[in-house]
Amino acid sequence: MIALVPLVVLIPLAGSALALAVPGHRKLQQAVTLVALSLVLVLSGVLMWLVDARGVLVMEVGGWAAPFGIALVVDRVSALMLVVSSVVLLGVFLFSIGQGLADGDEDTPVSIYYPTYLVLGAGVFNAFIAGDLFNLYVGFEILLVASYVLITLGGTVQRIRAGVTYVVVSLISSVLFLAAIALIYGATGTVNMAQLTVRIAELPSEMQLLLNLALLIAFGIKAAVFPLSFWLPDSYPTAPAPVTAVFAGLLTKVGVYAIIRSQTQLFPNSSVDSLLLVVAGLTLIVGILGAVSQLDIKRLLSFTLISHIGYMIFGIAMANAVGFAATIYYIAHHIIVQTTLFLAVGLLERQGGTTSLSDLRGMLRSAPVIAVLFFIPMLNLGGIPPFSGFIGKVGLFTVAADLATPGAYWLIGVGALVSLLTLYALARAWVLAFWRPRKRTTEPAAETGSLLKPTAEATMLREREEALFERLHDAPDARPTQEQKEIPRLMIAATSGMVVVSIALTVFAGPLYAYADRAGDDMAAPGAMVDMVLGDTPGQLGGGSGTTRPEGGDR
Repeated sequence: MIALVPLVVLIPLAGSALALAVPGHRKLQQAVTLVALSLVLVLSGVLMWLVDARGVLVMEVGGWAAPFGIALVVDRVSALMLVVSSVVLLGVFLFSIGQGLADGDEDTPVSIYYPTYLVLGAGVFNAFIAGDLFNLYVGFEILLVASYVLITLGGTVQRIRAGVTYVVVSLISSVLFLAAIALIYGATGTVNMAQLTVRIAELPSEMQLLLNLALLIAFGIKAAVFPLSFWLPDSYPTAPAPVTAVFAGLLTKVGVYAIIRSQTQLFPNSSVDSLLLVVAGLTLIVGILGAVSQLDIKRLLSFTLISHIGYMIFGIAMANAVGFAATIYYIAHHIIVQTTLFLAVGLLERQGGTTSLSDLRGMLRSAPVIAVLFFIPMLNLGGIPPFSGFIGKVGLFTVAADLATPGAYWLIGVGALVSLLTLYALARAWVLAFWRPRKRTTEPAAETGSLLKPTAEATMLREREEALFERLHDAPDARPTQEQKEIPRLMIAATSGMVVVSIALTVFAGPLYAYADRAGDDMAAPGAMVDMVLGDTPGQLGGGSGTTRPEGGDR
């Protein structure tokens, strides 16, 4: 079973090479991508079952025992992230086929889209199973290089400008991450996470704080936490709809995952938990204030993405098993729901020719299916019971209430307010785009049928609408309304499938949250991971090409 671990990275890389070898054969590239992502989804499900039933899987690449060799580690958290990310990548891929991103859109390079998409997936999967900091850095770089290509597909002015910002910020975060790795290696002599758990604890507290902050800054940029989130709203919305969806759903969560790993495994007794509480609160507030002031739906969702990262940092800052469990569940929920919302907006943009709320109206009658596909994840993200968003927030609030500190109570209030404002911003967007009637320059007379001036009620409503739009901000590079495009059934089916998956998070919330509880217990006891990767004692090294070690039992 150990041999399954590297396959989640090798399969998409092999698929990428094969797809790149057949440029111009779109259907063959699509078939290769579909098979690769489907295989990874099945493998991820098998790994998730294995680690939950038997314990952590450790693959020592090339037979070199940790910490000298590269260790690939799959535990409950990484297995869940593999499953969720493979579901998202597969769903968005099907959506992109329907849209004709690599064929129908102008100036889109057919030959590189599918290979690059698979490389992106390989980078995400590698980051989730990395057992040392440098391999985690490699995973980040793989997905970032692929994202540089995907975010500029089409070569429009807006995409190139956003791509430049994204590339510069990503390079800065990568340099900071590499510098942090150098500092850690200089202080401890290793980059293996299991060994770092032991060696960092032996360092002076001042040095631990310096190393912790260095990693947090690097990961904070990637996760888009306040005040390091300035780049995101202007970067993601300009990309093609499938690219925006997968970026919003996955890329920032890889940064959050890295923060979880560093705080639980490298710095389990961190002194920055209070700082994380403040960062979580500010991320929640600033993100949602940006969302409620947006006129463009893509930018609105980008700001809600930033805001809800705050909930995840909220759980990490609780620094206990139940807090980690709530965070793990919320990450899985948010990846699925945020991706689904961006896919629904992609459908809306094709149907209405724009994502600006000033031009969208009356879509409920012309596109009722899209209205439903947006409405369900909207309620979920807003935390309406009984959806998974509500369950995740209640889990976080319960942990904070049990902690019973002023900072925890403050975050409960902020989190509840942000949940209401999220629902308000999304519901307002839904009403304006779907429920608001189409423009009518004249009103028919009730009796004569002649055309009269608008009624006083209509005039009042129009004035209120104009006053509302004056307070909202459109995208900096807002384009005029484009021609409506046909929506293939596969796009509807892919989005519907993601909506079904988001509902499944609610239907199966019991077993999924129980799984997250077990994962949280694992993360709260980092010593167990040390034993599994290095041996029963910190000085004893493992051997062979791979090991499967049941938790809490003999090897």
